[in-house]
Amino acid sequence: MLDYAEYFKILIGLIAIVNPVGAIPLFISMTADETPKERQTTINLVAIGVISILLVSLFFGEALLQFFGITIDSFRVGGGILILLMAISMLHGKTSPARQTKEEAYESEQKESVAIVPLAMPLLAGPGAISTVILAAHKSTSVPHYLIVAIGIVLLGLIIWGLLRLSPWITRHSSTTSINIFTRIMGLILAAIAVEFIANGLRGLFPVLA
Repeated sequence: MLDYAEYFKILIGLIAIVNPVGAIPLFISMTADETPKERQTTINLVAIGVISILLVSLFFGEALLQFFGITIDSFRVGGGILILLMAISMLHGKTSPARQTKEEAYESEQKESVAIVPLAMPLLAGPGAISTVILAAHKSTSVPHYLIVAIGIVLLGLIIWGLLRLSPWITRHSSTTSINIFTRIMGLILAAIAVEFIANGLRGLFPVLA
């Protein structure tokens, strides 16, 4: 089990990667034709979807890596590079193609329900968030560790749920510029986390660097 500062760092990292504030404009546009009741159902499904996807990654992600013969250090480097690319896109105030491609965005406009795909995945619980959860799971094998990370994931889901509930108010009282500023700040935090992932992975792959 890690100290509580490490768990707080994992939660902040997940919030930065998921970036629910940056996803609000997309959520508003994708649910523009829904009634208030339908939008509330969508919000509930998005939160449940994100929690479910990340919990599955927490408990079964490392076993999947072992099945494919991927070492955790290789995954750290690969996941770190992916997260760094996302961070660079966020620093430019853009949605990374790793989260949602143009084709997926177009397809989402044709869907009747956008809650699970593309909102929950890949827009929120995308490859970066899944990678972070799998790497967090590897830090300890104790039951309390998994329980605390799982609680953090549920808390993340509640934050997403609350922000999406407040999305009409947020869009009325904030500008695109302010949302982009927040996205860039999250991107900067994310870039630092990505560099740490890559450095730890390289030290594991090449012990001479330690």
